[in-house]
Amino acid sequence: MHGKAQESIESYIDSPEKLKNLYKRVLIVVSLSQIFGGAGLAAGITVGALLAQQMLGTDAYSGVPSALFTLGSAGAALIVGKLSQRYGRRTGLSTGFIVGGLGAIGVVIAAMMNSVILLFVSLLVYGAGTATNLQARYAGTDLANNKQRATAISTTMVMTTFGAVAGPNLVELMGKFAVSIGVPALAGPFILSATAFILAGLVLFIMLRPDPLEIAKRVEAQRQKYEQENKTESSNKAINKRGLTVGATVMVLTQIVMVAIMTMTPVHMKHHGHGLSEVGIVIGFHVGSMYLPSLVTGILVDKIGRTAMSIASGVTLLFAGLLAAFAPSDSMVLLIVALSLLGLGWNFGLISGTAQIVDSTEPSTRAKTQGKIDVLVALAGASGGALSGMVVANASYAILSLAGGLLSLVLIPVVIWSRKA
Repeated sequence: MHGKAQESIESYIDSPEKLKNLYKRVLIVVSLSQIFGGAGLAAGITVGALLAQQMLGTDAYSGVPSALFTLGSAGAALIVGKLSQRYGRRTGLSTGFIVGGLGAIGVVIAAMMNSVILLFVSLLVYGAGTATNLQARYAGTDLANNKQRATAISTTMVMTTFGAVAGPNLVELMGKFAVSIGVPALAGPFILSATAFILAGLVLFIMLRPDPLEIAKRVEAQRQKYEQENKTESSNKAINKRGLTVGATVMVLTQIVMVAIMTMTPVHMKHHGHGLSEVGIVIGFHVGSMYLPSLVTGILVDKIGRTAMSIASGVTLLFAGLLAAFAPSDSMVLLIVALSLLGLGWNFGLISGTAQIVDSTEPSTRAKTQGKIDVLVALAGASGGALSGMVVANASYAILSLAGGLLSLVLIPVVIWSRKA
């Protein structure tokens, strides 16, 4: 059996046409899993803060759920990265999604039992789905050349949109369904999350064969064999380190700003008389803007460069923060625009940063390195989520939004520094 698998892998290395077809098939399979993954991710984002607020009876800790599932996603990013490096993308990603689904089931049980401890533990586990949803974007790039990478990342992210926009808009429906089966309304979206994450894991486990990372490693090994006489390794390593630093910084800063403002928007809206369906609409636009522009963003990152799009990310996030800070709290239209810009700025940063990371790694260590960087991104999100509740409780939503917008400007000197190398 092992011999047949080996033979199958070799046949892809020997045939560029077969490799090209496999690249297209991997994109389709990963994209399909992302539709489910997006639904699982977005539903939890929409009501996580509200559920904690309801169970704890205070706003001060309503950023904790976001912090917990991003903290959980940090641990999961490391584990999924290591599993993918050792056993392939199929094993790493399917495990991460299924574990995330089990965490969502735990959240539902916690809400039924009114157990805050179980809620917090389950949110940590639920974070595995968030981490895997993000790491799946790398699977599409394993077989892409450097002119296709950002476009490959963006293709899978566009597919996330279908689930991610549907998730928040199903909040009210899932709430009614939950009540009809004796579950608290705010736990309803987590029923959707559990189903969606488990389905995403099953799609990858059944369909992601042969494994793209395994094939990429073999192709790279073959290439290195032919290029051994060219002693260019040391200069490449220097470029790689700088590329990794810049890519990671761009993703970390955009994550802090986006998570902090997004986490407190539902709480801010609820305080100013907006209902759950209106929260769902605003978050739906936000999540749509995080993923839907991806196809255009990917093409732009490949065509005009990683640097230009990283700067565009900082500027867009600044405008999002300013608009969220100064928009009248009863204006749905301005909140939708602010949160849409917030999603768009994050999208620019994530795709340009991810493309830099892929450019700067080789298949032999790629998944492990990507996992470690996604840990930093997740920890950034966790700190953004945790601090956001405290900032709003002690100052205001406007101060939080303003601080987030100004922080995003740090991206500009970082990418200018990278150009001087």
